[in-house]
Amino acid sequence: MNAPWLAGSWMPFDQLKVAVLVDPHNPVPAESSIKDAQSAASVIGRPIEVVTASTHRDIDTAFANLGPKGIDGLVVNPDPLFLTRRVQLATLAARHMVPAIYPIREYAEAGGLMSYGVSDVDRHRQVGIYVGRILNGEKPADLPVQQLTKFEFVINLQTARLLGLEVPPTLLARADEVIE
Repeated sequence: MNAPWLAGSWMPFDQLKVAVLVDPHNPVPAESSIKDAQSAASVIGRPIEVVTASTHRDIDTAFANLGPKGIDGLVVNPDPLFLTRRVQLATLAARHMVPAIYPIREYAEAGGLMSYGVSDVDRHRQVGIYVGRILNGEKPADLPVQQLTKFEFVINLQTARLLGLEVPPTLLARADEVIE
């Protein structure tokens, strides 16, 4: 798999075949991610393959089936199971030569190609602010619900080289961190 959408010879979007990995035992995030992925795929006029896994063995099977399906890229859904199996996911993606994007930086740090998701630093800062407000006497029910707005984009160049990918300089410039 050469993932020309990352390398110098760009493949048109109408030729890409992308999959999303979800845990069917975690239905709310899985359903939401599938719906969002299908919506995005319809915008570019491409179907998306939904791949499910709910155990470490299912993850092995899912990756073994990606090659025969001709998958050019994989989006890993945010899920506690996948976070605990991040090394397995990164290893299998490299072994099967599947470029993958993950929901948080820990995946890229574990050897995943890239991640895009909310900033852990920002998330912890918000938790600290809320705890401080509660300790200062505010009632939790009176605190507003806030959405995190700081996102991080991390690229692992070691993994890119392993996959034989050339990451364009414009993409590297947009990254919050590049792991050498």
